Amino acid sequence: MSKQSKAKRDKRKKLQPKRPINRLNAQQQVQNHAVLTNEEGQVVAAIGLQGTEWLLAIGGQTMGNADNPIPMLAMLKHLSNVQEKEGRKVNLEYSSQLQQLIDDLAADEGKTADEYLTQLVSEFEGVEGEDGEDAETAADASEEAPVADEAGTDAAADAPPAASDDKPQA
Repeated sequence: MSKQSKAKRDKRKKLQPKRPINRLNAQQQVQNHAVLTNEEGQVVAAIGLQGTEWLLAIGGQTMGNADNPIPMLAMLKHLSNVQEKEGRKVNLEYSSQLQQLIDDLAADEGKTADEYLTQLVSEFEGVEGEDGEDAETAADASEEAPVADEAGTDAAADAPPAASDDKPQA
């Protein structure tokens, strides 16, 4: 190795154009594809695409991600319907790319895009009703005290522990 090799290498590096530093975990920009705004023009919720992942943001915070944005769009549409029923004016706009995706999925099922989206939104409304009924049923059941049978044992003591609780009961 010659004594001048380092000098030549440094000179060659100075002549090369500057290149950006590519970080391993560099965040890609999020492209908005659906935006729900209120009457003041503030963004309430949005669906964006970051790389190949669809993100759902509500109130400025990312709430979830998925490979398919259509269920998230149906949820925003349901949120829009709920807001309008409460008397608030909201506006839901989505991109042509998202509209094309809806059109393709609706065509696969032999429906129009509006019919397809309405069907998905109705599923969210059905879930909301079921949750309310379950909560009322659970409240009614919790009011009833366990009844002791004739042998004097407590019915609650004979029941197996709840599957959701891994901790021993006192």
